[in-house]
Amino acid sequence: MKASRDDVKNVAGMQDTVSITGNKTAAPPKVAGGVANIRLKGEKARNFSGTGRRLLKYLRPYSLKLIAAVIMTVAAAAFGIISPKMLGGITSNLQLSIQNSTAFDISAALKTMAVLLGIYVLTLAADYLRQYIMVGLTQNIIHDLRSQVDRKIGKLPLKYLDSNQTGDIMSRATNDIDNIASALQTSFAECVSALVTIIGVIFMMLTTDVLITLICVVTIPLGTLITMAIVRSSQKYFSRQANLLGKINARVEECFSGHRIIKAFGLEKQNEESFSRTCGEYRDAASKAQFASGFTYPLTSFVSELAFVGICLVGGLKVLSGRMLLGDVQALIQYSQKVSNPVTQVTNMISILQTTVASAERVFELLDEPEQPDSGEGELPEKIAGRVEFDNVRFSYTPDKPLIENFNLVVNPGQTAAIVGHTGAGKTTLVNLLMGFYRPLDGKITIDGIDINSVTESSLRRHLAMVLQDTWLFDGTIAENIAYGAAQPDKVTRQQIVRAAETAMADGFIRALPQGYDTVLSETTASLSQGQRQLLTIARAVLAQPDILILDEATSSVDTRTEKLIQTAMERLMEGRTCFIIAHRLSTIRSAQLIIVMDNGRIAEMGTHEQLLARKGVYSELYSSQN
Repeated sequence: MKASRDDVKNVAGMQDTVSITGNKTAAPPKVAGGVANIRLKGEKARNFSGTGRRLLKYLRPYSLKLIAAVIMTVAAAAFGIISPKMLGGITSNLQLSIQNSTAFDISAALKTMAVLLGIYVLTLAADYLRQYIMVGLTQNIIHDLRSQVDRKIGKLPLKYLDSNQTGDIMSRATNDIDNIASALQTSFAECVSALVTIIGVIFMMLTTDVLITLICVVTIPLGTLITMAIVRSSQKYFSRQANLLGKINARVEECFSGHRIIKAFGLEKQNEESFSRTCGEYRDAASKAQFASGFTYPLTSFVSELAFVGICLVGGLKVLSGRMLLGDVQALIQYSQKVSNPVTQVTNMISILQTTVASAERVFELLDEPEQPDSGEGELPEKIAGRVEFDNVRFSYTPDKPLIENFNLVVNPGQTAAIVGHTGAGKTTLVNLLMGFYRPLDGKITIDGIDINSVTESSLRRHLAMVLQDTWLFDGTIAENIAYGAAQPDKVTRQQIVRAAETAMADGFIRALPQGYDTVLSETTASLSQGQRQLLTIARAVLAQPDILILDEATSSVDTRTEKLIQTAMERLMEGRTCFIIAHRLSTIRSAQLIIVMDNGRIAEMGTHEQLLARKGVYSELYSSQN
């Protein structure tokens, strides 16, 4: 699932969680303890009917196809209802011919068999058409639902992505939607078929014998009551099962993404035990859910067997007394099975429907999450000078923990401003606010005097490019990864890509690769060093040609030799542009025209490298600790 284009257009080096948390303490609060603290809403009762009604609304745009599928389902069910009566007629004719010692009309029986054969063929054709229509209809609905989820993730505030597990979000977008697809494709048609069959069979039975029909009809409410009781008791287990599956997915995602750390610290056993506990919880919830729903089958089957015994007993007595033909008993037995089968199908679908509703509710929870507040409708000019001002800005990730209070800062066009300070001082938070990922609680941030909250996000980020400490490269060629920084990647020429790579000092190692710029990278890109990965993200930023450049610890993971190459490239790129540099290595920002020393969300010191050293304050202390 990709983030929206506006959110990542000029953002280089963004991770799949779209999280920029190089400054850990100042970053948004993560879910403590990993996936273990995902809230299990499934432990409480779910809104089964409300979620079901909302899910059915997705069928409205495809009402014509749905009607066609219903017609095919009704036709197949109706054909199936006719056949027992016709077969019973053949048996009754045979009985009468034996009792009256007359010749059996084989010709009439063969004609009836031929008609039955035609009915079976029509039933097969109707079933095929129904399945064909439902497959297409279901895939269209699931496409719509996935598209909504994709758009929603693009509109979610960064706070949501920072505070929720990636694996759980992925589970909602994949497993839960797959559950919905399976149910729509099979269970819906089966429910329609079961309803038509029950009504049709009862009608045919009433025209044959009222007493035996009553015996069967009495069992239907009994089976329904059993089913409803079990549904109520087992729904919470299915909801918990769906949530725990999200936990498992999140845990697996963490294990794969952090397998090097797990091995490096020798935490395989602890990780295995933790994962085993999660799987154990899922096993317990799934066992209770499946046992509860599975228990309906033997109970309803027992009720059906009682009806079968009753039909045989009453029907046999009536045949012996001459009040009923053997063929009618045969037809009634078949009809009783046709009544019990739909009830059995419904009970078998209970677990599917419960899982579907639980999955749908999880998807709808994601769709109902508050979106990033609408940005303004204004537009920044095509060309800006790049003057950035923070005017009495106040911000905090949580209300009870103030981070930035009454912050004021002016960075003039073309000026390079380096932001330094201890971890948690608020450095990354400032660029989060400037990028529009978060919004100030008070005050405003302006570019060339224009409040960034008054312009569209695409207009704002068209003038910004960002290089993060954590690199992000997607599955594709090196050329495609570099071109991703442009407003229209598909229109970027190879010459522009090469020029950007040359500026970022990446052209040399790219050409040394077997396929050069056409080398396909995986998400992990294990064949590239961390420095080479960073150079590619820098080339992506170069191609964006931003008016304002943000470097968030861009060289922290690079060796000294590569760092010097990058410094040379950055000097070219920063020329004539407003630049914000967040750095822990103070040696890399000595030439900055303005160095801002942050401390607990405020400016502790500000000046050039020489001025701050002469003050012998916080900056001098930081600088001395690194030399």
